[in-house]
Amino acid sequence: MLELKNICKTFYPGTVNERIALDDVSLTLNDGDFVTIIGGNGAGKSTLLNMVSGTLPVDDGQVIIDGVDITHYPEHKRAKFLGRVFQDPMTGTAASMGIDENLALALRRGKRRGLGWGITKKERASYVEKLSEFGLGLESRITAKVGLLSGGQRQVLTLLMATLKEPKLLLLDEHTAALDPKTAKLVLEATDKIIKESGLTTMMITHNMNDAITYGNRLIMMMDGKIIYDVAGEEKKNLTVPDLLAKFGKGFANDRMMLSGNE
Repeated sequence: MLELKNICKTFYPGTVNERIALDDVSLTLNDGDFVTIIGGNGAGKSTLLNMVSGTLPVDDGQVIIDGVDITHYPEHKRAKFLGRVFQDPMTGTAASMGIDENLALALRRGKRRGLGWGITKKERASYVEKLSEFGLGLESRITAKVGLLSGGQRQVLTLLMATLKEPKLLLLDEHTAALDPKTAKLVLEATDKIIKESGLTTMMITHNMNDAITYGNRLIMMMDGKIIYDVAGEEKKNLTVPDLLAKFGKGFANDRMMLSGNE
């Protein structure tokens, strides 16, 4: 579903601030893979997602989704292939519009929009049904302005919006990092449910080692712009946080956020 071939990215090349963000990274995701990506600050995790989404251009290499080379596609042209949820719950939704209106916009992504479209009763009923599965009471507030929702409620809505059209690839960029632990757990469980039910191919960046181990069928660790560890199946299931720290602890020594979530 995703092929990254020899991806390179350098920031501020030729200056004293030159930094290699991605160093000849190659990666293949099979259809239905749920990959968690972990690594210390500056490891290249978010840069990798930005290369895939088109937020940043690659310096060298190829990005291929479902057999289509999208390396030189602009960000808006990649949108039909991708769904993305960001760290900030305020990103990805229109605060002044209702929950149903936000979902309707997501459903119509990639289509021409005019004054003629409206939300049908059948469509609204499907939104109510989907929202009710999360146990947050959003289904009874379907017309409420999104700006009135809590961070967790908004992030679940954003997640639903990103997956309504079942994208080729779902990108989750530390999408629970801004939430309190209880809400983060709820959002992660909702994420796991949606991914499993739809069989979505997914890349999820996380700072939390426990979450990286618990969720997904594959774990990738990055350091200094390279993939240094790639584990799947039974080997991943048997992983523990002490295992990861024993192998790669030096790479996280100064990353308080990562370590604090796993004490």
